[in-house]
Amino acid sequence: MLTIEKAGIKGTSGVKKLREQKLRGGQAFMINVKDLPTYQFYLEYPDGSMHLMDAKKDAKDLTFIRTLTPQEASSIRLRFKFSPIK
Repeated sequence: MLTIEKAGIKGTSGVKKLREQKLRGGQAFMINVKDLPTYQFYLEYPDGSMHLMDAKKDAKDLTFIRTLTPQEASSIRLRFKFSPIK
């Protein structure tokens, strides 16, 4: 296996571990997705809900766009192979 591939696997594993730690600790976890517009991202919360957010370059605060449906949130978790947090 190439070194870059090994690093990618370790990085993915690290992100999944960090996500679990954040959510279990009661904090939200930011999910960046390449196909979202610039400065938009998802925030996943410990209760399983997920919001689409915006952090414009010049903004001082995050802007709430909308809450994802449970099906949309589940689809995001499946896409990134994130396990549900219980």
